[in-house]
Amino acid sequence: MKKLLLFLTLLCLAVAIAGCGGSEKQAPAEKTAVKLGMLRLTSTAPLFIAMEKGYFAEQNIEVTPEWFDAAHPIAVATASSKVDVGATGITASLFNMAAGGQQLAIVADKGREEKGFPSSALVASADSYESGFTTLESIKGRRIGITQKGSTFHYMLGRMLEQRGMTLDDVELVPLGKVSAVMAALEGKQIDGAILNEPNITKMQTAGTAKLIVQVGDVIPYQTSALFFSPEFMKNEDAGIRFLKAYNKACQYYYDAAIAKKNPQKLDEVVGIIAKYVKAPAEDIKLGLPYIDRDGKLMADDIKTQIDWYSSHGMLQGSLDPAKVANTTLLEKALAK
Repeated sequence: MKKLLLFLTLLCLAVAIAGCGGSEKQAPAEKTAVKLGMLRLTSTAPLFIAMEKGYFAEQNIEVTPEWFDAAHPIAVATASSKVDVGATGITASLFNMAAGGQQLAIVADKGREEKGFPSSALVASADSYESGFTTLESIKGRRIGITQKGSTFHYMLGRMLEQRGMTLDDVELVPLGKVSAVMAALEGKQIDGAILNEPNITKMQTAGTAKLIVQVGDVIPYQTSALFFSPEFMKNEDAGIRFLKAYNKACQYYYDAAIAKKNPQKLDEVVGIIAKYVKAPAEDIKLGLPYIDRDGKLMADDIKTQIDWYSSHGMLQGSLDPAKVANTTLLEKALAK
C-alpha cells in the first residue's frame, strides 16, 4: 500500500510538473492592438474574413479598422506609423517614401492581376462604347479617368498601352482624386473611360453606365496591392508573425472558397462577408472575385518591374533596391509555425 501511495504521489507530481512546463510553452501572447488601414474593395477579402471569423482574435490581435478613400493616404499613414498595417495599392508615392528613407515594408500579397480573374479593368462610358470605344486599341485620343498620377490605375493604364505599342501620350489623363469621383465622372459622361476595380466595375456594368473593355490581368501580370507594416510595427516581430498567421489562414479560406470553389456554402459565406464590408450586393460581389495567393505570397519579381517603370517615367526620385521595400521574412516565419 505504501509503495502504491508513493507511486501515485510521484505520478501526480510528474503530471503537475509537466503541466507547469506545458503552460509556460503555451503561454498566450500579450494582446496586441493593431490599427489597420483599408479600402472597401473586394481584394481586401482576406482581412474581412480574418476579422469576421475571429482569426485575429485567435492570435490575440485586436484589430481596429481605419477606412480610407484612396491608396496614397494609407501609404502615408503607414509610413508615419499612424496605422500599424496598411492594405492598399503599390504606388509611386510609396516607392518614393521608401527611396527617401521611410522604413515601411511590403510583407504580403493583397491582390494581383492574374489572367482569367477579375480585379481591375479598363471600362468605357456607355456612350463612348456606342461611339466605338470598344477595345484597348481604340483608346487613342480618349479622356481616361484615374485617381492620381503615380497611382496603381496610372501604372496599369501605362503598362497596358505599352503592351499594345502605344504610350500614355496617346490618351488624355484625367486625375480625379478618388474612386468615387472617377465613377461619378464616368456616369456623368465627363470622361470616355477609366480604370476601375471590383466591386465598382460590376456595379457600373449592372447599372448600365459602363462597359467592360479589358481586364488588366488579361494584358499584364501585376502585383496590384499588398500589406504594409509601419516602421513601429516592424519592430514587434512576434505581433507581426501572429498577424500574418491570421492573415494566411484567411487567405487559404478565401482561396479554397472563391478561387478553387471547393464548397458552395463556403463560397456564399465569403461573398456575404465581403458584401458586408464593401457595402455592395452579394450578387455583384460574386461576379468579380479577384485572385489572391493562397498563402499570401508576393510576386516579388514584379516589385522590381514596377520600380523600373516608375523610374523610367520620371515618377521615382532617386534609386531604390526592391529588397529594401519588400520584406517577406515575417510571412515565411508565419508559414513555418
